[in-house]
Amino acid sequence: MKKEIVPIVESIIFSSENPVKLEDILKLLQNKDLFSLEVNLTDITDTIATLMHRYQGDEYGFELINIAEGYQFVSKAKYSTFVKEALLIRNRKKLSQAAMECLAIIAYRQPVTKADVEFIRGVNSDYAIQKLLEKNLIVILGKSDLPGRPLLYGTSSFFLEYLGIKSLSQLPKLPDIDEVSAFSLPGMDILPDE
Repeated sequence: MKKEIVPIVESIIFSSENPVKLEDILKLLQNKDLFSLEVNLTDITDTIATLMHRYQGDEYGFELINIAEGYQFVSKAKYSTFVKEALLIRNRKKLSQAAMECLAIIAYRQPVTKADVEFIRGVNSDYAIQKLLEKNLIVILGKSDLPGRPLLYGTSSFFLEYLGIKSLSQLPKLPDIDEVSAFSLPGMDILPDE
């Protein structure tokens, strides 16, 4: 193993959001415009083995694993509860009022179309719904039988984690709402068509 490539390989893998393949590391290190190193696949596999061994110790909260035909740094499983909670806190801080309104509508009325959400809110909800999809709080459940076959949205399993509940039945009950009555959010009353 060539010790000079250890921090380079470590940095390449650490900075990547996705698993890094051996071939990609080799191709990068063999790029003469960037490095003047003579390396082969064995040098890289030995380096990765060294890094994997290094991060197995209890003094590190993460490890290097082989996943999806590549290598990636991940949090150790025994710290997953802490990591999940940190991610939940981060995500909670970033929901706008519009996103919270859309999420409440989807949670209580699912499966629901974007048009239904917009009717209840009274405004365009494209951006808020897109943000909720990106944060994995809602998912596309399929398509409606309505003309144009609009998408149907519902909450994800991550939504339950986000709220810290086991099932949708644990959502707070909304007063005086049945299938044909008005849907109401604080500060907003929508009555059914007569």
